[in-house]
Amino acid sequence: MDIPADIRDRVERDGFAVLADFVPAERCDELRAHTENLLAGVDPDVDGALTVFSTTEQTHTQDEWFLTSGDTIRWFLEDGAVDEQGRLTRPLPLAVNKLGHAMHDLDPVFDRFSRTPELAALADELGFVDPRLLQSMYIFKQPGIGGEVVCHCDHTFLWTEPPSVMGFWFALEDATVDNGCLWAIPGGHRIPVKTRFRRRGRGTVTEVLDPTPYPTEELVPLEVAKGTLVVLHGTLPHWSGPNRSERSRHAYTLHVIEGTAHYPDDNWLQRRPDLPLRGFRTSPPATV
Repeated sequence: MDIPADIRDRVERDGFAVLADFVPAERCDELRAHTENLLAGVDPDVDGALTVFSTTEQTHTQDEWFLTSGDTIRWFLEDGAVDEQGRLTRPLPLAVNKLGHAMHDLDPVFDRFSRTPELAALADELGFVDPRLLQSMYIFKQPGIGGEVVCHCDHTFLWTEPPSVMGFWFALEDATVDNGCLWAIPGGHRIPVKTRFRRRGRGTVTEVLDPTPYPTEELVPLEVAKGTLVVLHGTLPHWSGPNRSERSRHAYTLHVIEGTAHYPDDNWLQRRPDLPLRGFRTSPPATV
């Protein structure tokens, strides 16, 4: 699709922009089917940890499975999918909260979805000089148990100096208020950032920079159809509620940073030296 000429102005004004029909429906279906195939080959008792991902409890943030996931592909579970004995209460494909965080560099299907001429052109229009794809997440928002994501901004977690992170959020299914769509505060990217999440020793801490809570009463729902791309400014407060409906709300998110910005060594997400960050137009290194 053609990139709107005013896209940068819209993001600078509102903190977000909604681009309907950015991705054809069949490409959304391809990514969903591929993800289902990936999960079909996983035995969580053998292949990894039963780590619950929850932004309300934050227990995962001290977990090695999470802290070493910046340069690999790992799954994280919904809180409602694990019993008190730590056992799955449902099949893995219906228990996973998300996959993360380097599918765009390690999986050819995700790589093709993440690196297109349209996305390269979008990054150009948004003013990136040297865009680098830092993080990818496939988010399931499972029916009945899909968890809340608390109001936050992405700069808190993916800190650069100066701030540069931007989120590209793809709706792989229709996203509605009922199944946990995104909500955002229009113009909220101009609110001072409240916290910074970073490593300390072998764990993490959240530093409070401004104790004043975000004005969550100003959140508005971003109900979008399958194939929509939502561009999110890095300091925009956004939220999504729990999914208590019978319909899932699959989405895929890319976080992009400016290659000319400083990326601190105490950010939680780190990459090994042989897997450098790449842009939208670069080919994978021979070692991948």
